[in-house]
Amino acid sequence: MNETDSDGTSSGRPAAYRDPESATTDLRRVGANPDFWYPVARSGQVRRGRVIATAFAGERIALYRGQSGAVHALEDRCAHRQVPLSMGVVEGDTLRCCYHAWAYRGDGRISQIPYLSKGDGRPPRGVRGYPVREAYGLVFVFPGEPEKAPDTPLPMLPAFGSPQYRTMTFSRTVRCHYSFMHENLLDMNHQFLHRGVVGKLHPELLGYETSARSVQARYLFTHAGGKRNRGAGLLAAEGFGGKDSADVMTIRTEYPYQTLDLVPEHAQRPAFRLWAVYVPEDAEQRTCHAYGLLMIEKPGIPGALHLAWPLIRRFTERVFAEDRMAVEAEQRAWEEQGEDRNHEVFPLILDVREVLRGNGVPLRPRAAGCGSVDGECSYRPRLGSR
Repeated sequence: MNETDSDGTSSGRPAAYRDPESATTDLRRVGANPDFWYPVARSGQVRRGRVIATAFAGERIALYRGQSGAVHALEDRCAHRQVPLSMGVVEGDTLRCCYHAWAYRGDGRISQIPYLSKGDGRPPRGVRGYPVREAYGLVFVFPGEPEKAPDTPLPMLPAFGSPQYRTMTFSRTVRCHYSFMHENLLDMNHQFLHRGVVGKLHPELLGYETSARSVQARYLFTHAGGKRNRGAGLLAAEGFGGKDSADVMTIRTEYPYQTLDLVPEHAQRPAFRLWAVYVPEDAEQRTCHAYGLLMIEKPGIPGALHLAWPLIRRFTERVFAEDRMAVEAEQRAWEEQGEDRNHEVFPLILDVREVLRGNGVPLRPRAAGCGSVDGECSYRPRLGSR
């Protein structure tokens, strides 16, 4: 049930949903819940017979693709001397440490120690192996409890691979807590930031809904004048002529992912659909890697989208650069002040903060010798090598 204003209209906020006590928790100190599938690389980065280094919330992960074509994810530390396995060599479907040639299977178990004979001692079990799936041109890992992985679905993206859409992939590091990214996309009142590329846009919040795990908002966008980048019009299916239209934009945070659909006036399906996720990289979660899949509807004229592609790419890159500038400035202010001093007044953003708090996990102090600068680390202890 939603709260009702004095005039009888629904504000979109669930009655008694907000927990006053939880509001005292600094959201920028809340960690991403590891019990979901998170992309950590583009599939094309992990070539057959190669290994790369990646990370989730301070957990270093080595990704490698064996000769069978399957991708494996291992804790990026050899059980022997802790040398990164991402410096190793792929042989068949095993990964061999570059230092003493210890060989690991895709599940993290040690398959061979070249100089150890039978009876010479009990070798360690190995290192942690992460569940892995490939989808949508991305490599997903499950950094949480492994037994939960089979029952946890990947995000559903019906437009990806559809003959009606073509997908543009984004992969960028942003130096901010992931929550700033969720707030930025949901709060379309920041369009003044993009005035140089979209002109004067008027966003009107039509309504929104909130649950324990999601927030969904609908905006009506109208162009109120000013110079507009041609790529913006092409992305909104306005054609090379640049005719203005009223667009309905639906944005949803469904923890931990975000989606955005834009439906032009009189259209039957979205002109584009965006799926995004912000994967924390460092243990303190003050840097995240943004992965985005922008699925753009193909126009009726064959080859038109191919011609428009460079213009759309430049437009989206510029918008993202401006958003990144803003959220990184927010992160710097948080670090300088040592706390969150935001004075947020938009109910929609207050609600998405509660969703992120309620579904996140606390950042726990790192044990002595963890190597963290400020004494914090990831919330989930690493599995031991024995």
